[in-house]
Amino acid sequence: MMRTVVTGLLIPFIGTAAGSAGVFIMKKDLDVSVQRALMGFAAGVMTAASIWSLIVPAIEQASGMGKWAFLPAFIGFWCGILFLLLLDHVIPHLHRSINQTEGPKSRLNRTAMMLLAVTLHNIPEGMAVGVIYAGMLKAAGHITAGAALALSLGIAIQNFPEGAIISMPLYAEGCSRMKSFWLGVLSGAVEPLAGALTIVIAGLIVPAMPYLLSFAAGAMIYVVVEELIPEMSAGTHSNIGVISFAAGFSVMMVLDVALG
Repeated sequence: MMRTVVTGLLIPFIGTAAGSAGVFIMKKDLDVSVQRALMGFAAGVMTAASIWSLIVPAIEQASGMGKWAFLPAFIGFWCGILFLLLLDHVIPHLHRSINQTEGPKSRLNRTAMMLLAVTLHNIPEGMAVGVIYAGMLKAAGHITAGAALALSLGIAIQNFPEGAIISMPLYAEGCSRMKSFWLGVLSGAVEPLAGALTIVIAGLIVPAMPYLLSFAAGAMIYVVVEELIPEMSAGTHSNIGVISFAAGFSVMMVLDVALG
């Protein structure tokens, strides 16, 4: 069982590493339209994962509360939103595609701030994978090994292009291919760490499982609305971001239903 959990935690990280390796193949930075499409796809995956893999199970686990079954999901969701809002204000980071820095003033260079932006983005993804595997271990609600794997695979699929989105711009700005690759890999290392920490916390506070599931959902939705949707819509009007969002949502929904 623990082998299954470790594998599940590492799958999204492997997706990021594989995407970062694109810097050894591609000769130039990704086209703006391609980046917008990838951001839209990632937003769709994260939105579907938040609903099907996290919020719905959270409500199901609180079904014993009757008409108040929504309460743990409601509270956890808002805690996740506020947690990411706090991180957004205390961690300096750069949204590259819209060339906008956020957080406190910092002397960090552009590369470091780009990495912090991706790391901030990856924290809720790691938490989401961790909490669903914790639910599987505790046999909480209807969380099966298949449902946990579906979430891991969904996050890994959207992490693959994200790895390229971080490594290619670093190479275009002067970093060597090897350094760009390792920095891309490093940006994804927070996911298995956040996942493992979430499993430990969930194991200590089993009744908190519905709150933790919806907390991860709120954190991911914050990233989608605050970062991914603006970036997929930046620049000249195009429908590519919307279509990619729908594709990502569909892929994650199919994975969750088929494997869950």
